[in-house]
Amino acid sequence: MLAYILRSLMQGIIVMLAVAFIAFSMFRFVGDPVVNMLGQEATLQDRAELTERLGLNDPVPLQFARFVGDAARGDFGISYRQGRKVSSLILERLPATVELAVLSAIFAFVFGVGLGVYAAIRSDGWIANLVMSLSLIGVSLPTFLIGIGLIYIFAVELRWLPSFGRGDTVALGWWSTGLLTVSGLKSLVMPVLTLGFLQLTLIMRLVRSEMLEVMRTDFIRFARARGIPERRIEFRHALRNTLIPVITIAGVQLGGVIAFAIVTETVFQWPGLGALFVNAVQFVDVPVMSAYLLFVAFVFVLTSLIVDLVYVALDPRLRSGNPAMAK
Repeated sequence: MLAYILRSLMQGIIVMLAVAFIAFSMFRFVGDPVVNMLGQEATLQDRAELTERLGLNDPVPLQFARFVGDAARGDFGISYRQGRKVSSLILERLPATVELAVLSAIFAFVFGVGLGVYAAIRSDGWIANLVMSLSLIGVSLPTFLIGIGLIYIFAVELRWLPSFGRGDTVALGWWSTGLLTVSGLKSLVMPVLTLGFLQLTLIMRLVRSEMLEVMRTDFIRFARARGIPERRIEFRHALRNTLIPVITIAGVQLGGVIAFAIVTETVFQWPGLGALFVNAVQFVDVPVMSAYLLFVAFVFVLTSLIVDLVYVALDPRLRSGNPAMAK
């Protein structure tokens, strides 16, 4: 088991180094950092002094090593546009994105697994067929169209929910949360539904197909022959084996939710990292763009590691030290 976890850690480190190299390359190939920081009116002496101070005259491997070291300490430089530390900008926007992503993932996982299990157990019922038909809509519709539709129904016509913004927030140290205010909770409803709906439909369809496949295996037939109650077979034996591939998809989707929340944050003018990245692209703010790229990669690596640990908890064959048997 330890070797399995160490191998996952090494893979994550390799991925982070590869992404760090891509982020580092952005400083060299997307504009001139000296010109971006000093402007066109700077003298040649000013540019030479800043180039020396930034270490841009050093060999490229040394610059990359310095970049990786600074990033590991959370130092991503200064924003070209706002003139502030990028780490400060990320910390300001991080709570909004994390709350939106985590709540969307919980919503998608809970309802996706629940509806998927129901559609598998009652596969011949009209409700299960209706749920599967509606899931096709969720897979087919783009995220921005779902968001616009929710805004039209609940904000324009019914006027139950706000159409944009995060609402009132409460500061808990450096973390700001909207979960403790009424307007904050109302503001979360539509973005969470929009961001989580696609994930919900994918998880639901995956759970249904995996559940139906597991229910046809020999060990399920043996369990029925032994007289084990059907409900126990469905939820203790079949569902547990079904969740192993589902957790993989859900874990990867959590990283994807954070990475691709840009569309949802734009539709609802949500003050998160996605909106920060969009503004950075518009103004070619390379430090913010590279920091966002590293953050997304870190989230994917972290969720993959967590998925591997959950694998170990769910599958005894991995704990035996022979992961090949689990495949």
